[in-house]
Amino acid sequence: MTTNGVIEAERETYHDLVGKSGWILADFWGPRCEPCVRLSPYVKSLPEQIPNLHVVTVEAPRNRRLCIDLKVMGLPTFILYRDGEEMSRLSASQLTKSQLDRWLAEFVEPGDSATVPGEETA
Repeated sequence: MTTNGVIEAERETYHDLVGKSGWILADFWGPRCEPCVRLSPYVKSLPEQIPNLHVVTVEAPRNRRLCIDLKVMGLPTFILYRDGEEMSRLSASQLTKSQLDRWLAEFVEPGDSATVPGEETA
């Protein structure tokens, strides 16, 4: 499901979605994770703030096998991909918006191009 540039992924679709060209932020979250719930509106607004960044969300409790395979050990966890390659990850139980912003700014340049996962390029 896609909402405002944010795509919800399942184990079956995750690798196809993060394998697209451009910058993809994978957000591993849980409904009982207070920092996850607190950051969720902000994370969902990132594609509007950073037009060349696309967000893929993964509800960790429903996708345990994927989390194990990717070694996601805590929530929230963010994995940043560029053209399908993992560039960095960030995981902290007391993560703040400003920490997330600083981390993203280390990698994503405002002028970088990206294609929306699921969109075909010519």
